[in-house]
Amino acid sequence: MTDAAVALDPPAADPAATAPHGMPLYALLGFAAGLPFYLFSTVLALRLQAHGVALTVIGFFAWVQLLPTFKFVWAPLLDRYDVPGFARFWGKRRGWIMLAQLGIVAATVAMALTASDASLPLTALFAVLLAFWTTTLEIAADAWRIELFPTQDQQGPIVAANLWGYRGAMVAAGSGALLLADAGGWTLAYLAIAAAAFLPFPLLVATAPQPGRDARGGRWRALAAGLAAAVAILIALALVTAALGWLALSLAAAAGIGGASNVTPYVLALCLVPFVAMAAALPRIRRAAPGSRWRRSAALGPYVDFFWRYGGAAIGLMAFVSLYRMGDVLALNLSKPMIKEAGYTLSQIGRADSLIALGASVAGVGAGGWLVTRAAMPAALAMGAVVAAIGNLGFVWLAHRPAGEPALYLATAADQFGNGMAGAVFVVYLSLLVNPRFPGAQYAFLTGFAFLLPRLLAGAGGAIVGAIGYDGFFLLSGALSLAVLPFIPFLSRLRPRADDGVAA
Repeated sequence: MTDAAVALDPPAADPAATAPHGMPLYALLGFAAGLPFYLFSTVLALRLQAHGVALTVIGFFAWVQLLPTFKFVWAPLLDRYDVPGFARFWGKRRGWIMLAQLGIVAATVAMALTASDASLPLTALFAVLLAFWTTTLEIAADAWRIELFPTQDQQGPIVAANLWGYRGAMVAAGSGALLLADAGGWTLAYLAIAAAAFLPFPLLVATAPQPGRDARGGRWRALAAGLAAAVAILIALALVTAALGWLALSLAAAAGIGGASNVTPYVLALCLVPFVAMAAALPRIRRAAPGSRWRRSAALGPYVDFFWRYGGAAIGLMAFVSLYRMGDVLALNLSKPMIKEAGYTLSQIGRADSLIALGASVAGVGAGGWLVTRAAMPAALAMGAVVAAIGNLGFVWLAHRPAGEPALYLATAADQFGNGMAGAVFVVYLSLLVNPRFPGAQYAFLTGFAFLLPRLLAGAGGAIVGAIGYDGFFLLSGALSLAVLPFIPFLSRLRPRADDGVAA
């Protein structure tokens, strides 16, 4: 990849830099990122369950969803480097989006071809690759969004459009995958979603060249060079991931960790590590001078800047960020196995996850996008948390009802509406915390950290259900959604330190 000491794509000159153009653009980008999400989360959990995989091991597969929480590790690369070929004509952000789309399609096809799950390590490898490329697409799209639409009023409708596309595709793909799997098997389901995931790629190829870029040689030469580079990058990443996965499994086996292991205490201990590390580093960060190596570092500077601006309040802020979506994340991976055990078929679950879930999700996202343009952010955050908790508690109610589709539809609608509303409010809030000089890296850090603790705990979800049952598990997820309410007065008083303009 070529060094991008070149300036970022100039937002003011971009044809997408107005709200009328931005809303359909970000609906499309949301669609592209949302299609694969359920394929490495809830759909994968049902697929593993169908092949007789133990619930504890299915819980371990939730850790595939941990990958997006560590996106801050590679997010600076997307701010700093171009994708060869693609960037020559389409610019930095679209170049990364196009590469990520190809990665999503390749990983989804690989999961289709290994749909028997005869080798769980191989299933895990392709699920990790799918999660990586989905996350990379989100990093590039989020950085572009923050550059183009920096204010709260602008963010509200753009975030709503993005989440409408994202959640619409996510729900449609999840529902479609289940219906297709019931009719023709898991391979057909994954191949169909792979074909749908490719559709935005030719649309991006047809878009105008990036202003300010050297488009000599034309669209097709840039496309050919980009495709050649993409193949090399995809193969190299797959080999590196396989090697790291083999090492991780070997270390786990040497430590005696297996399908029957109770990993919950270890997970809870890991959850404390980020907070201890931040508390230890804060005094030094706050004293850092403008010329400090920490603050000017290309790799660490964007993250140091966040803690430099918020100081000690960053610990409380990060605790709030970690808790806000915890209930929804915990419920996500095991809600479908619970519903299946309650007597529902894949087709019934698929029908609930189609128009019912899509309509409720769209309504929830719209309500959240509208709310942030009308209410103060602390009030919007509180309302989102309450509605999300109601959605989580709906699964407890469903578990005690006789199996019937109306009850399933109601519980699904409540969950999706709450999830959509809380998600829209949260995305806008995190976007406003970001320093506009580091949009990709800081937003990736915040969203990654927001899901670190929830996804760590989600991996132990099977063990937690074994200890307290599904009722206790979903009561816990609802209570955790409400646990953020005491933070709201603190957030309303929070003000960052004035930016002194130090560049990384």
